[in-house]
Amino acid sequence: MSKGITITKEVHFRHGRGRRKVLAEGAPPEITSLQPGSVPRLARLMALAIRMDRLVKSGEVTDYADLARLGHVTRARVTQIMNLLCLAPDIQEELLFLPRTEHGRDPIRERMVRPIAAVPDWKKQRKLWQAVKEPHTGSAD
Repeated sequence: MSKGITITKEVHFRHGRGRRKVLAEGAPPEITSLQPGSVPRLARLMALAIRMDRLVKSGEVTDYADLARLGHVTRARVTQIMNLLCLAPDIQEELLFLPRTEHGRDPIRERMVRPIAAVPDWKKQRKLWQAVKEPHTGSAD
């Protein structure tokens, strides 16, 4: 009887095209320490509004209707998202850096911010924003 040969190699699975898993040689890549939780939807929508505004201003997209077609949403929805740009710059910044949601629903939702964006006076916006933010964050900045 002959003995078999045993070869020991370190391998791991990585993602290939689509949902395929591919066997790869070597140790798996280091997992970077991700913060727990997810980025709030309102923060993502604020970032999207800024990105879409740049696309329109640069001429890559002609208008909001074009954005709606590309994003497979209605023109009204694009307008709702773009209205976030009517907020005072400091409120926009706070939205972009909202704390991650670790479980459950986001405490501050877009629906709560829409009426604030409709107010043209930034001082009034800031007061309204504090009223929305305070019960959810516990800070009265």
